Amino acid sequence: MHSPGDVILGGLFEVHYTSVFPELTFTSEPNKLSCQGFDPPGFRHAMTMAFAIDEINKNPNLLPNVTLGYSLYDNCATLVIGFSAALSLATGQEEHFLQQDSCFGTPPVLGIVGDPFSTFSIATSDVIGLFRLPLVSYYATCSCLSDRQRFPSFFRTIPSDSFQVHAMIQILKHFGWTWAGLLVSDDDYGHHVAQSFETELVQSGGGCLAYSEILPWGENPAEIYRIVEVMKKSTARVVIVFAHQINMIQLMEEVVKQNVTGLQWIASEALSSAAVFHQPHLMPFLGGTLGIAIRRGEIPGLRDFFLTTYPNMSSNHENSMVRQFWEHTFDCRFAPPPAGWLEARGALCTGEEDLATVETEFLDVSNLRPEYNIYKAVYALAYALNEMLQCEPGSGPFDGYSCASLQRLEPWQLMYYLAKINFTTSFGDQVSFDKNGDALPIYDIMNWLWLPDGGSKVQTVGSVKKTPFSGEELILNEDQIFWNFESNQPPRSVCSESCPPGSRMARKKGQPKCCFDCVPCSEGKFSNTTDSVECISCPEDFWSSPQRDRCLPKKTEFLSYHEPLGICLTTASLLGTFICTVVLGIFTCHRSTPVVRANNSELSFLLLVSLKLCFLCSLLFIGRPRLWTCQLRHAVFGISFVLCMSCILVKTMVVLAVFKSSKPGGGANLKWFGAMQQRGTVFVLTCIQATICTVWIVTASPVPHKNTQYHNDKIIYECVVGSTIGFALLLGYIGLLAVISFLLAFLARNLPDSFNEAKLITFSMLIFCAVWVAFVPAYINSPGKYADAVEIFAILSSSFGLLVALFGPKCYIILLKPENNTKRAIMGRTTNKT
Repeated sequence: MHSPGDVILGGLFEVHYTSVFPELTFTSEPNKLSCQGFDPPGFRHAMTMAFAIDEINKNPNLLPNVTLGYSLYDNCATLVIGFSAALSLATGQEEHFLQQDSCFGTPPVLGIVGDPFSTFSIATSDVIGLFRLPLVSYYATCSCLSDRQRFPSFFRTIPSDSFQVHAMIQILKHFGWTWAGLLVSDDDYGHHVAQSFETELVQSGGGCLAYSEILPWGENPAEIYRIVEVMKKSTARVVIVFAHQINMIQLMEEVVKQNVTGLQWIASEALSSAAVFHQPHLMPFLGGTLGIAIRRGEIPGLRDFFLTTYPNMSSNHENSMVRQFWEHTFDCRFAPPPAGWLEARGALCTGEEDLATVETEFLDVSNLRPEYNIYKAVYALAYALNEMLQCEPGSGPFDGYSCASLQRLEPWQLMYYLAKINFTTSFGDQVSFDKNGDALPIYDIMNWLWLPDGGSKVQTVGSVKKTPFSGEELILNEDQIFWNFESNQPPRSVCSESCPPGSRMARKKGQPKCCFDCVPCSEGKFSNTTDSVECISCPEDFWSSPQRDRCLPKKTEFLSYHEPLGICLTTASLLGTFICTVVLGIFTCHRSTPVVRANNSELSFLLLVSLKLCFLCSLLFIGRPRLWTCQLRHAVFGISFVLCMSCILVKTMVVLAVFKSSKPGGGANLKWFGAMQQRGTVFVLTCIQATICTVWIVTASPVPHKNTQYHNDKIIYECVVGSTIGFALLLGYIGLLAVISFLLAFLARNLPDSFNEAKLITFSMLIFCAVWVAFVPAYINSPGKYADAVEIFAILSSSFGLLVALFGPKCYIILLKPENNTKRAIMGRTTNKT
């Protein structure tokens, strides 16, 4: 179908959907290929291009003084015919060439709208691209056509499969479908989609494919049966189909035969608007299908233009496509039949029949989708040509800042402007091409509604588009979606249910990553998100909750004043201090009595003060350890007990010295044990311990420490000694004084009672040594706060032992036997003994 003009645009359309190849013999003359099966929608596509050109020619603001013509060809859904048509458009018919001395003038066509098939477009572009002739497809979606190195002159107004794949994945993500099957056709379209879909699905983390099958061409029932069996056995409830109608028809015949229901179908743009599937016997299986459809547009005046279509009775060549449409619509024939038309019709066509009186799919403009893309493709070429003709010499984009002219126009010059066009259609859609020749993608999302009367309806429930600024945008009206399930809700399609917080995914061996087990997080780790890949370790001072979904502050443990053990030890410490105070008061009140004055009362008072300090120092071991308490607790403990041991040691030595002085020639011994010497000895012995403590604190001070070795979920606050040697010297020095005191007191145990305090000292030292010998292993084996409790218990036990053993008998005499608290009574006991 042709129309003259100053500039000719070519078009390739599928007006017939099959062709017949003639049988060739050596004797017969070759016949032309014959097209069969007139397709009214395909003819409507061709007429849409004619309408767009007619509308442009009437527009005074677009291409003024330039008339566009067209040359439209039928590819008969056959590669060899479509390829031949494209070459004819690019090079011109042989009879059009005239012998001329020069080759000025426009080329046969300046640009081609088509081809609708991806495979045809690939073959055509491989050759047409050598001429840099723009080819703007309205239906070829293969993502491979975005390869600018291979297809430099290919453009399209339909989104590529790569965006269609993106749109599909967005739908899967929106409904949480992570486990789906994929069916594709056995051609370039299907193979590239399968590869692209699997790659994008993995990269986006949107899910996994349970299976990926290729639908065969032609009759192959065994393969179709096998594919349906795979679908039945799979746990995937979502099936994605990138195929052609014929592939899907064969598949659905087997699906109906095996009664495979309960599937959610997602159809590509090649299937989503196909009316052939909207039949009552298919709706139980295909009802609720979601589909990606080409953007529907509004083209005002298109139906009125279609109604003006009439065959040109004076020419059989220029309008053969219209004549065939006429015969198909009115079931008549022209005489003679046009070449290539094999079907014989009944009555003769007059050409005066009225299209408005018949029902034909050709006039249906309610769902303009491919037509809208054709409309945009024609306008894109027109806007590019308009920009090119408005170029001012000297400011052009070509060599020497030159411009293209209509008389010397070359296709590659138009291609330069075509890549830069940017306009908005009357429907409000922006049209421009990216660096790969792809237009800004936009799709409608369709839903197949199964009506109560058994009929069906295709409704638009959303859209997905890509804008230069906001990226990909998915809009869905879920309230309008029909779900073909009893619950009327989206199905669940997952290989494994999501892992809740507190667990992590453990991939099943040999299966896709969407198939996994949920493993609870181990102690000390957590996950607070669904489908966590790994569990995160809690910070040092935190521990995982029982549900392992968050971290909680670890429980802190130390010997507290508020717990029963701390209260008991504090009470015992204060009780010992109080008793010491009472004894000190008793001794003060009776300081002039013989019992108090015996064996240096000054040392007795000093011993009571040191015992009080021993009781009080245990309080430094209770409460949360801090630096100053850690430093003081052992220092005060060590000095207090050394002061106590020094007093006892000096008392023992005085007892021995007094006894020896009572013997003939022993008086000289007492001069070494006067009051000053006793005080000096106690001071020197205590200073040694003070020196040990000072050096220890300065060089390796005890510090508070958070211990997490005993319990992972607890922080045990304790004081580390800093220097084990310092701690050993402190205890060892106390032990040395205690042992010496014990040995001296043991030697003096049989001295006369009037001078003898050695028995009491011996008994007290025995208690003291027993307590501290038992302390060492108990302290080493006690964890956390119990180590402090053991040390406090040892301090209190040994202090009470010394207090009771040394001062209990004396208090007994002072308070209960005052008649014995006389010098005569004390001396009398010795006389009675002797």
